[in-house]
Amino acid sequence: MGLGEALSIGSALAWAVAVIIYKRLGETLPPLLLNLLKNLLVLGMLLLSVLALRTPLPHLDALGVGVTLLSGLLGMAAADSLYFAALNKLGAGRAGILGNLYSPFVIVLSVLFLGETMRPLQWLGFVLVSLGVLVVGHAQGQAAAVDRARARRGFIQGIAAIFLMAVAIVLIKPWLAWQPLLWMVLLRTLGGLLGLGLVFTWRRQSPLHCLRGRRLRWPLLLLAAFIGQYVAVLLWVGGYKYAPATVAAILNETSSAFIVLLAALLLREPLTPRKLIGVSCTLAGVSCLLLA
Repeated sequence: MGLGEALSIGSALAWAVAVIIYKRLGETLPPLLLNLLKNLLVLGMLLLSVLALRTPLPHLDALGVGVTLLSGLLGMAAADSLYFAALNKLGAGRAGILGNLYSPFVIVLSVLFLGETMRPLQWLGFVLVSLGVLVVGHAQGQAAAVDRARARRGFIQGIAAIFLMAVAIVLIKPWLAWQPLLWMVLLRTLGGLLGLGLVFTWRRQSPLHCLRGRRLRWPLLLLAAFIGQYVAVLLWVGGYKYAPATVAAILNETSSAFIVLLAALLLREPLTPRKLIGVSCTLAGVSCLLLA
């Protein structure tokens, strides 16, 4: 297993943990405010990291800086806010299932714009992973009972979020191989905060006003920011730095299987035969990718 593949699988596991935590936080915090708070916390963590490690500054021209900031605006401000909104409407399981669309989006964009190709065994892995997460998705969906109109809005928001995540990572792929990982993630986070600031300004809302009267669960928020953004995003971007975007995208999809397993362990959700079949297909697909 290469470093890029290991980072991508680690990112999927971290994101699965984060989805469960964010679902809990979304019960008391609106999506935009939750996104702003976690990005501010992550920015602090990243600044401490680059100072402690004395990470050299990136060598980016104006285009590189602009594209990296745009990647953060799309992938962290817009996509994460939409995903949190979908999470509130659909629940952790169904929102996690929408990640099935992520690798097809990245693969199409990578083939079109990055000139990447896939070997036959990698295509087999893609099919098995997709089959596994679809089986898991069907099992999760049977237990969900939400209003159809609300669910439809949630699915639209979720699909838009996944597409923007794919666009955001493909945008900066050409720069990732040559730049310090921590600084690239930090610049993306700044882009995300810039985007959120523009949204709050456009809506004439003050984040401090939105916080009034709300009981913040700081320990849970700090844990979510650390695992869901600091760890998961570093591993996620690192996976794309050291592995082809097509392979990293498929390995990221294993988060759906991790969500099912963690939900059974932490939330006491039943682990049905259909879910076990889905997880088995996903792991078989990952094996094909690692052997390719």
